[in-house]
Amino acid sequence: MVQLKAKLSERMRVKQMPAVAGAGEMPEPDVHVVASGGFQIPAHSKILASASPVLENIIERPQKHRSTDREIRIPGVPYDAVAVFIQYLYFSKCTEDQMDKYGVHLLALSHVYIVTQLKQRCTKELAKKVTVENVVDMLQLARLCDAPDLYLKCMRLLSNHFKAVEDTEGWKFLQNHDPLLELEILQFIDEAESRKKKSRRRREDQQLYIQLSDAMDCLEHICSEGCTNVGPTDMGPSKPKGPCSKFSTCHGIQLLIKHFGACSKRANGGGCSRCKRMWQLFRLHSSICEQSEDCRVPLCRQFKLKGHQELRGAEAVRWRMLVRKVSSAKAMSNLCVPKRKREEEPIISDGMMRSFDV
Repeated sequence: MVQLKAKLSERMRVKQMPAVAGAGEMPEPDVHVVASGGFQIPAHSKILASASPVLENIIERPQKHRSTDREIRIPGVPYDAVAVFIQYLYFSKCTEDQMDKYGVHLLALSHVYIVTQLKQRCTKELAKKVTVENVVDMLQLARLCDAPDLYLKCMRLLSNHFKAVEDTEGWKFLQNHDPLLELEILQFIDEAESRKKKSRRRREDQQLYIQLSDAMDCLEHICSEGCTNVGPTDMGPSKPKGPCSKFSTCHGIQLLIKHFGACSKRANGGGCSRCKRMWQLFRLHSSICEQSEDCRVPLCRQFKLKGHQELRGAEAVRWRMLVRKVSSAKAMSNLCVPKRKREEEPIISDGMMRSFDV
């Protein structure tokens, strides 16, 4: 530290001040910064004032509020950290080693004396050093120093590794001495978990809309062109075909169509769950089909003429939302050229069936 002080004093003597350009060396220090233990660091008031608005107010306030020897006291901070802080005010530089040793103190000083650049660097460097063991202390520091980036980093680590943090001394101390911060942390974790669940549900819903979009394409493909051994009634017998290479979900739709055509209980899909699924697929197709008279999918025209009049109130709203989501997924899928094959779960899944429960 003696070497640091000597180096600092030497650099202060040789650095030129803008106010005295052409005057040769800098003038003698006119103010002393007093750190813990009464140690003094000589400095130049103009440089301190130009680097910190808080120090500027201290330096420029009336003489009666200051001691005759012009001292600026920074109590409660180790002398070495104060020396590094003053060095930064002069040269806007701080070594990695100094940041490692005094980063916590420098963040506090930069916040109190509004040295924005130093505060940003301290926040960035301290965020890299947050661990399970020190996260509670870092979080308290971030709150005191209004460092949102560091605060968020600490909260995320707490949320992701809460079980491990609970076993640390910092967390036990927090529970006994700062219940408000404990509540704040628990609320953040609860909200983060809720956001994860919502995000997961949105992804699942989007996947479901994509599956339904594929089912619509597959239905049109089967009813217009035929696939494997299922096709339009007006198409003549054809040679046996192998597995469909156009859609990976054709097989499930074909099985439903075969069942729907042979089931004796279908009666509008009310007596058989598999028929109900097929009936809902026909209805969904009709809702998004843009063809007027040329569509070859069964019941498309009938559903359009009927206009889904059996749906009322909330059921109609949910159905319109489903149609809009599937139409959007279909439009996005059509932008992919060539159309990708999806190796997914069976197209007529329980999740898909729940989407029809309007």
